[in-house]
Amino acid sequence: MQAVRQDPLLGSSETFNSFLRRAQQETQQVPTEEVSLEVLLSNGQKVLVNVLTSDQTEDVLEAVAAKLDLPDDLIGYFSLFLVREKEDGAFSFVRKLQEFELPYVSVTSLRSQEYKIVLRKSYWDSAYDDDVMENRVGLNLLYAQTVSDIERGWILVTKEQHRQLKSLQEKVSKKEFLRLAQTLRHYGYLRFDACVADFPEKDCPQLREGSFRVTRMRCWRVTSSVPLPSGGTSSPGPGRGRGEVRLELAFEYLMSKDRLQWVTITSPQAIMMSICLQSMVDELMVKKSGGSIRKMLRRRVAGTLRRSDSQQAVKSPPLLESPDASRESIVKLSSKLSAVSLRGIGSPSTDASASDVHGNFAFEGIGDEDL
Repeated sequence: MQAVRQDPLLGSSETFNSFLRRAQQETQQVPTEEVSLEVLLSNGQKVLVNVLTSDQTEDVLEAVAAKLDLPDDLIGYFSLFLVREKEDGAFSFVRKLQEFELPYVSVTSLRSQEYKIVLRKSYWDSAYDDDVMENRVGLNLLYAQTVSDIERGWILVTKEQHRQLKSLQEKVSKKEFLRLAQTLRHYGYLRFDACVADFPEKDCPQLREGSFRVTRMRCWRVTSSVPLPSGGTSSPGPGRGRGEVRLELAFEYLMSKDRLQWVTITSPQAIMMSICLQSMVDELMVKKSGGSIRKMLRRRVAGTLRRSDSQQAVKSPPLLESPDASRESIVKLSSKLSAVSLRGIGSPSTDASASDVHGNFAFEGIGDEDL
């Protein structure tokens, strides 16, 4: 699916990103100065880095990698995510921080301690785990995230699988632990909060599950609207409540050889879902071209990466607790590059202009025999 890519008329992406960076900084009226920024690992461990308020996402990611002593060529396997922490300690994803964003400004402008920045792996194909596990720090990050996802109920385990995992933990066999985890249901998935969908039909029972292949999504769009108060008037008046923004993700799906159908999902996390779809398609295109996501990030300081004077080790998480049988998988976006899994109940679709639609470069035609 085509990213929200820069128009050639805007010049280079560097110039465009610089413009967006300045716009964000000036809008929030934040002066450029050195500050300490807290970034969390998946296991809750805090990493404190010194950055500038004007540093973009890539700058902060590099600073965190330097603090953890993560090699340069593995930085591209990880991303920073803005999350909202709930009272029970669980968190929901707000969005993946984009290149042009200023992480310090993004999180502090929300003026709430609920919002945090978390470091997680950014790829979908578990085959890339091999690249990350070659390095001690990469292995520890991936291990800590997997243990955390199991404890949160995002990765589902049976009692026997849990026993095997705990045994491997006790032996400190991290690679073997991850190999077993890769075979578990929902490994590598990104879980979302409960949503509403209009497929397979409107008002269908909640928790019905379906699978959508990314390569059969011709295009997608995100739309927003503010519901009108009772009475249908948009003019302000006594007793009118403040409407919440309604976000929808809709994608045009190839149901059969000659039939396309729009599927709409209503969720506050629609933007995050869209970003995930885009990253899936980007990864598909890289694999299709024979490329790799292993890359060196741009150097900003005299051609070299800024290194921290002191490194911070990734703490090993505690042993897994017994699985909670009451946990239930609700909403997720599949890590499988071939499919997106969604759960929800029905809601109506909305229209959007052509300029809001993102085309899918990975879209493939199919025959009825493929259905």
